[in-house]
Amino acid sequence: MNAQDARRIYSLLVKRYPDARESPTTVCRGTPFEVLILTILSAQTTDKAVLKVKPALFGNYPTPEKLSKAKVSDVEKIIHSLGYYHAKAKNIIAASATIINTFGGEVPGTMDELLSIPGVGRKTANIVLYHALGKNEGIAVDTHVRRLAERIGFSDTDDVKVIEKDLMALFPKAEWGDLTDVFIAHGRTTCDAKKPLCDECVIQKFCRYYRDLSGDRKTGKS
Repeated sequence: MNAQDARRIYSLLVKRYPDARESPTTVCRGTPFEVLILTILSAQTTDKAVLKVKPALFGNYPTPEKLSKAKVSDVEKIIHSLGYYHAKAKNIIAASATIINTFGGEVPGTMDELLSIPGVGRKTANIVLYHALGKNEGIAVDTHVRRLAERIGFSDTDDVKVIEKDLMALFPKAEWGDLTDVFIAHGRTTCDAKKPLCDECVIQKFCRYYRDLSGDRKTGKS
């Protein structure tokens, strides 16, 4: 896909989801420490589920220092409703310890530093950098972004690292941070993994998945 069509698609999605970039119902709101911890917890789990444990988690452990000293079993009791909570409890405690011992109690502000923290990959690092620290260094590729990139035709792979590079090549840097929020809104509302609402989609004429689906309908394929 060329950059011009990519920009048209993004423009249509921004108009369709005008509040996506400022939505309060995501894990991307709060202090850098809160955004980091909540984003680690959000893996394989909905933001809604993570936000339910947020008050209890930070009510008991409001700082990296306090969370770094927490017992794994105590943290597990708070986040047990989340997927993979055993591993996540260990990760957020270890992440807090790294913030204290390596970064002087402050969430670091570079990609390489963030990637040295337990439980942090490029997706989490990009979210923290943009939403918590105001830095546009890349594009956070979550399950929705990956699905849309493949379906629409922004990328021809399911490798998240390659998808990120493909998207960065198509879109101006100024749009990288917000792009994830807009794509997530479209993925949740219209482009569902199992039952996409293609006939209601505002970008259907640009979408490779829709073109293929329309072709199958014409030829009678199921």
